[in-house]
Amino acid sequence: MEAGKSLDGVKIGIIGAGLSGLSLADLAVRKKAVVFVSDLGSRKDAAADEMASKGIDFEFEGHSPRLWESDMIVLSSGISPSAPAVKKAQEMGIPVLGELDFVAPYLNGRLIGVTGSNGKSTTTALAGHLIQGLGRRGAAIGNIGKPVADYADSDLEFLAIELSSFQLYWAKKLPVEVSIVTNLDPDHLDWHGSYGNYVAAKANLLKMQNPGSWAIGQKRDLGFFKDIPSVCLVGLGWGTDGPEKDNRIEMGEREALLWLEDECRVLFHYDRLPLLGRHNLENAAMAMAAVELLGLGAEKAETLLESFPALPHRCEAVTSICGVDYVDDSKGTNVAASVTALGSLPGVKVVILGGQGKGEEYGSLAEAVKKHARVAIVMGAERERIVEALQQGGVERILPARDMEEAVLQAFQEARPGETVLLSPACTSWDAYPNYKERGRHFQRLVRSIREGNEVGNTQAWD
Repeated sequence: MEAGKSLDGVKIGIIGAGLSGLSLADLAVRKKAVVFVSDLGSRKDAAADEMASKGIDFEFEGHSPRLWESDMIVLSSGISPSAPAVKKAQEMGIPVLGELDFVAPYLNGRLIGVTGSNGKSTTTALAGHLIQGLGRRGAAIGNIGKPVADYADSDLEFLAIELSSFQLYWAKKLPVEVSIVTNLDPDHLDWHGSYGNYVAAKANLLKMQNPGSWAIGQKRDLGFFKDIPSVCLVGLGWGTDGPEKDNRIEMGEREALLWLEDECRVLFHYDRLPLLGRHNLENAAMAMAAVELLGLGAEKAETLLESFPALPHRCEAVTSICGVDYVDDSKGTNVAASVTALGSLPGVKVVILGGQGKGEEYGSLAEAVKKHARVAIVMGAERERIVEALQQGGVERILPARDMEEAVLQAFQEARPGETVLLSPACTSWDAYPNYKERGRHFQRLVRSIREGNEVGNTQAWD
């Protein structure tokens, strides 16, 4: 049965009782489907209470035979195609839909799709901020923390949607008007199996677009999309390299320009943006270009950049102590993100690395650390692998740390006035924290404890 048609009486099984799964279940109930949510994980009381209050049947800790009685199975965000439940459903001939294809028929308004390896949340939030500031009804949704299904049947004019490679793997029916691929670097290789598969999932965003619609990406990445002739590509690059008549975003010395064939439009002047780092100038340029391509006017939107706050844990300035700046980039959960942070922030760094890895290699990280940092402090489950890569890369000062407390203490002792202590782990947080946010908050608490004059040697005082 095709999603988007009448769901009255249709038996829908939803795999996953996380944020997106609950939102999908709520939408299906509103469409009068018979809903059953099945989750392999342990019982989540808050989720169970929410489903019970809405009359939704559910189970935790495994998939019972009832799941296979569904007319359709819908996957919440992050469910892998190799999951046994997915394979069994396909073997039984039960239609399997990803989150986006189930919701797409119920989305109204003009859609901006944002994906990429890093910078997705900032770019999505910026696009939403600009649209709202221009007096239009819009929202920034998706993986930024607001499930897409929550916006089914909304009357908003514009939706800027952050989209993960997990979601896009399954997607075939989300026709965005402007797509943005912030950048492409190896990530989630443990999920996709290879970099080629990862890029192919990202490319699905462009394949769903209508002919003649716009796609924005890095110039270096456009080759991945050359076989998608229906979209008009706009490549971002620094300087004036490239054919003169290319559609492009030109990052100049003081301003970003949008060239559409031989016509040039100023997107914004860099001093308007309060965010740290060269990479955030790229994020802003892409968001501003989307606003311009939608016909909303970058010239009118430029002043709105000044009121946009940095998103938490993304090169977020924490404080300064004795002439040393402390920056929280806990969202730097892959090598490319940390390499970008190291190169984008000015000056010499003392960098804190490590956590739980994603199967990446650390050669490029070692190169960036050697070039931009004086000291590397390494913690977490990947400590030995990262230390080995740094040593092979010629990094001279490498300090192992047991945990965040010791890492911050060492950074405080090592950093010199004029330098920056940067937490950008290049790894997930799952070896020690439930998520990158808790890791970043812990880092900030420790730093502020130092600033407030707590006993530096007593790490228990920091908690």
